[in-house]
Amino acid sequence: MAGAHEGLYFSPVLGSGAGPSGALGARDWVTPHKMALLVLLSELGRAGAQLGLLERRRLNRLLLPLLQGPDMALSRLRAAIEECCPQLAGSVHIRLKLMVEGELKDMEQFFDDLSDSFTGTEPEVHKTSVVGLFLRHMILAYNKLSFSQVYKLYTALQQYFQKDEKKSGADESDMELTNAEELDGKMEKEELDGPFREEEISCTGPLSQKQAEYFLSQQASLLKNDETKALAPASLQKELNNLLKFNPDIAEAHYLSYLNSLRVQDVFSSTHSLLHYFDRLILTGAESKSSGDEGSGRSLRYAALNLAALHCRFGHYQQAELALQEAIRIAQESNDHVCLQHCLSWLYILEQKMFDSCVLLEHSVNKSLHFGLPYLASLGIQSLVQQRAFAGKAANKLMDALKDSDLLHWKHSLSELIDISTAQKTAIWRLYGRRYRVCEEPLAELTPLAST
Repeated sequence: MAGAHEGLYFSPVLGSGAGPSGALGARDWVTPHKMALLVLLSELGRAGAQLGLLERRRLNRLLLPLLQGPDMALSRLRAAIEECCPQLAGSVHIRLKLMVEGELKDMEQFFDDLSDSFTGTEPEVHKTSVVGLFLRHMILAYNKLSFSQVYKLYTALQQYFQKDEKKSGADESDMELTNAEELDGKMEKEELDGPFREEEISCTGPLSQKQAEYFLSQQASLLKNDETKALAPASLQKELNNLLKFNPDIAEAHYLSYLNSLRVQDVFSSTHSLLHYFDRLILTGAESKSSGDEGSGRSLRYAALNLAALHCRFGHYQQAELALQEAIRIAQESNDHVCLQHCLSWLYILEQKMFDSCVLLEHSVNKSLHFGLPYLASLGIQSLVQQRAFAGKAANKLMDALKDSDLLHWKHSLSELIDISTAQKTAIWRLYGRRYRVCEEPLAELTPLAST
């Protein structure tokens, strides 16, 4: 039960966006990668009706993750465009090559031509669209640059393009030495749609607000649903350190660092990041803005609750009990029944290490149903079923209780708990399939839960 519902106690602020007062940085930066995207949009507008419906549809699906995602190597960008439209990928490469091998005025002229996309009775791009907002932000950001900054941008664009040229040349020389069977190394669609790898991310400067939001939400979702697709722990921590270097008050980045440290069982770094996460929430006032004047106290009690869950995960039961007592005390002062119910669930996990605490678990299930917490209620029922099964209670009563927990799953769309319930049923059938003495005493404790 401990491992299954630890995610409940993590604060939902991670998925709520950038944080207070533009903590992720309201300014958009012009980078070589974004220059390549601007060239892609310009060539896409030039192509017009020459592109087929299927190609245009693929490109439209590709644009959103490209605009919101972090900067990537030009080779990966070209491979993604070639997967959708090889002809357009060649046009983008030629346009970039002419700009890089030309003069600085060519880049100046390119930005002047971008403004023409919004002119006319039927403009190519609407100002309020996703692409239109991106173009306007880039044009404004470029116009604010000084001459020295424009020259640095042009130099960075040259290096960005030349690095891809060198890599392409090295790849061609390697391909000449390989067999024909080994040449079938095209990037598959699943690889293009998947998460970014370390060598494909060139996130060395400050990220814009949308880029940081997209990166944090994507990696947090992958860590929760499919950890193997997320960046490696060292690579992810490197990106987070770069993000925090430009703005250390991003609470969400500290929380993702906490999740990343849990992957490698680093108790010191995970505790450090967790405390920094809640410190940033309190100092910046993000929690109080969303929860009213009582937001600071809410952060404190959930910080203590998360700390108790962290210590329990690493087997520090005495420290976990002290943190849990603190969370209970603050929650009682604030009359927060939901937080108290979470505390009760963790109290059961700690108490079961020392003695049988079925009464505490039954009370937890009833309270969870009363306060509308189906996730905790279902996990409590399944934990009770497991305990009663080892005690030799009647199998039909256990299955009735699991059937009621399945109703909670379908009613509240708790898909991740359906698999746990199915595995629980399989284990019970296997247990009762052996030649054990089955007690005929009815399971009276589970009957009220089933009716509830």
